[in-house]
Formats: sequence, C-alpha cells, structure tokens
Amino acid sequence: MGLKASIKILVVDDMATMRKIIKNMLTQLGFTNIHEADDGDVALALIEKNVGLNEPFEFIISDWNMPKMSGLDLIKKIRATDNLKALPFLMVTAEAEQGNVVIAVKAGVSNFIVKPFSAAILKEKVEKILIKK
Repeated sequence: MGLKASIKILVVDDMATMRKIIKNMLTQLGFTNIHEADDGDVALALIEKNVGLNEPFEFIISDWNMPKMSGLDLIKKIRATDNLKALPFLMVTAEAEQGNVVIAVKAGVSNFIVKPFSAAILKEKVEKILIKK
C-alpha cells in the first residue's frame, strides 16, 4: 500500500478521545491525510464541501452511535448520493449484534469493526476495503 499516506480519510465519532485513538492508529499505519468530524451532520457537510472543492475524501471511518446523525444515517445518505456511492466506509460499533451487522451491510458499509480494537485489526479492515476498491 504505497499510496497509503496520500489517502484522504475522515474519522467520524462524537467522542474526541475515540477520534484521537483512531487517528493515532492510522498514523502508526502510515496514513497522514486524516481529518475528523464529531457527528454525521458535520461529516456529511465536510464530505459534500470537499467534493465541491474537487478534493474528496477517499475513506470514511465512522462510529455508529452519535447524536444528531448516526453512522447508519450517514452511510444511507452517502450511498444515496451518486458521486459518493462507492466511497469506502468502515463502520465502528460497540455492539456486535448480528442484527446490527445485517442492518449495516444492507445500508452499504464496506466493512465494520467492533470496539475495542487494535491497530492490527484496524489495518486488516482498512486494507481489505482498499484492496476491493
């Protein structure tokens, strides 16, 4: 994954601590172009703004449970937008219930990861998604 550093990633989580943990893990994995948003509303606005600037995000890592707009609502809006349909999306959740996994997959997530997770697990999930891309 030589182009790794240049991939533009958006980390979406309402908890600043979790955003920092994910950013630190991504940095350890060699990613350098990492941005953040504290909920789905802010994320969607950022995603649309960056598309307008012709500097789109290339990967989204989003928490499921957030106020205002959940990760599930965010993925649904992204998948319903023509120029964002194929945007790689990794859902982060604290709940590994089979029902939630099915809901997330039906909504179009590229993959999901259950908290707590290690940098090695995050790397594996991100690489799986990028290889499919």
